[in-house]
Amino acid sequence: MSATTHLDPISLAELTAKAELQTRVDRKYVLPLEAARELVELLDPRTRVLEIDGERTFRYRSVYFDTPDLVSYRLTAHRRRRRFKVRTRTYLDSALCWLEVKTEGYRGGTVKNRLPYHACDHDTVEPGRWFVDDVLGHSAGLDLAPTLLTHYRRTTFYQPADDSRATVDVDLTWTGVDGTALTLPHVAVVETKTGSAVSPVDRLLWARGHRPTSISKYATGLAALRPDLPAVPWRRLMRRHFP
Repeated sequence: MSATTHLDPISLAELTAKAELQTRVDRKYVLPLEAARELVELLDPRTRVLEIDGERTFRYRSVYFDTPDLVSYRLTAHRRRRRFKVRTRTYLDSALCWLEVKTEGYRGGTVKNRLPYHACDHDTVEPGRWFVDDVLGHSAGLDLAPTLLTHYRRTTFYQPADDSRATVDVDLTWTGVDGTALTLPHVAVVETKTGSAVSPVDRLLWARGHRPTSISKYATGLAALRPDLPAVPWRRLMRRHFP
C-alpha cells in the first residue's frame, strides 16, 4: 500500500525474531479499501512495515486442501472443536513455499505449523503427508485434495509497543476447482496477530467503529462460491461485502 511510505522498514529476519507468533490470537476485520488506507495513515509513527528488496506489498497464493465431503470446511462452519486447515502458501515474489497446518489452540487461539516446501508441489500434500498427519494426529490419513485457490496482496506491520503484527490484504480473489472465481477489489481484510492482549491496531479499529468479524479466507470464500454449503457464521458478512 502506497500509504506506508512514512513508516520505517523492518526486515523479515527482525520481524520473525520479534513477533513470529506461530501460536497467537487472531482478530480479523473486513473494511472498505479506503477505510484500510485511512487506518494505515493513523498508525503509531513508530510502526514499522515489512520490506524486502525495496518492496512492501507482496503477492500470496494459497491452495487449500479438504476431503471430498469437506470435513475441514464443515468443522469451521459448525464451530466444532478440533478445527483445522491444511494449505500450501507460496510467496510469489520470492518463490518460497510452505506447507501449513493450522489448528485450534488453547482458549480459541491459533497454532500454525509449517514445513518448507517445493513450489512445484503447491497443489498436492503428498510430499508432506507425514507432516500433515503428525500435526493433525486424530485426523491423520484424511483424503485431502485441492479445494480452493486464493490470491491477494499483503502488507505486514510490526507494532513495537507490544511486539504484535498486523496485516492488510487487498485484491482478494478466490477460485474454485471448477474455475469459478470471485474478486473483491474494493475490500480489505485486516488481521491483528497478538500473543493474547488487544493490540494498538485493534484499539484504533474499535475507535473508528470497526469490530472483529468471523471470516476465514478458506471457509468464507468457499461459501461464497458454493451457495449449497452451510454458511451461517458468514451470511451477514457476505451480504454486506460479497457480490
